[in-house]
Amino acid sequence: MKLWNDRHLRLSLTGLGAQYLLALLGVGAFSINTGNNLLYLVFSLMLGLFLVSGILSRRALQELKVLTLEEGNLFARVRGGLKLRLQDPGRGRIRGLELHLELEDATVEPSFLGAASRTGETLVVLQARVNHRGWVRARRLEFRTRFPFGLLEKSRFVDLDHTLLVLPHPRTPTARPASWRGEGQRTLPREGSSSPEGARPLRLGDAPGRVHWKRTAQRSQPWVRTFEEERPLGLHLRLDLLAWGPGRPFERELERLSGAVLQARLQKRGISLELHGPEGIREVHGHTPCWRALALVQAAGSGEGVIHEGPVS
Repeated sequence: MKLWNDRHLRLSLTGLGAQYLLALLGVGAFSINTGNNLLYLVFSLMLGLFLVSGILSRRALQELKVLTLEEGNLFARVRGGLKLRLQDPGRGRIRGLELHLELEDATVEPSFLGAASRTGETLVVLQARVNHRGWVRARRLEFRTRFPFGLLEKSRFVDLDHTLLVLPHPRTPTARPASWRGEGQRTLPREGSSSPEGARPLRLGDAPGRVHWKRTAQRSQPWVRTFEEERPLGLHLRLDLLAWGPGRPFERELERLSGAVLQARLQKRGISLELHGPEGIREVHGHTPCWRALALVQAAGSGEGVIHEGPVS
């Protein structure tokens, strides 16, 4: 039951609140008909409780201001976090707020803010799932509360005009292409000159003394130790936009490239992306710049091209 509804504020009775209000009216009617002072006292206490509920819930919504909305690395069709920073001078005040974000073509799970921060700034993480890559717009943020007694639900709306960049879905390659030779081996450091850093699958040329026996037993295939001095070679990706037309095949290739960038990041390899388009050749270096470039590119041809990968020279 909505009591009023405007652009920035909504106040509604909950089911419990409606029952409480009926009981309050009933007690008030009996007290007037009977003239019983005890009923008058009960009616006054119930009315005061109802008013306190409204005042405290209104205070819980006050003095909150949106500072920033950060997308981090938000991938299409993958559940990811959005960092919402709020200016909150409440100094420990109980809030009890649900936060609902309206995002284009996306599903955003509500988050909860229990109490105001004592530092003047609060960070809330909202989990979102966006259906497509590219720019999406955050339209409105809703603060909703039933604090403290659940009798009234108050909502305050904050209009947003913020755009977020959604990265292509990181598709895991089913098979490693023959041309994908992104990881190379440097000269083996002398024994005792470095400390072990991690492990990786066995490659041709690895010394038998470097076998990581525990990891080999866990994975049922040979693994070797890696050392701090070793640095794998990077991966170089090339995409000819003129050879691709808009459509699902182009999007699948972008997703495959996004998965290659993710693998390079997990394996601590450098990566670069070379884009061939109508305006010439552009090269991008780094994991996040490559992802953002893939999120924004558009096919400029009419066919289904081929993407070549190779080691960084």
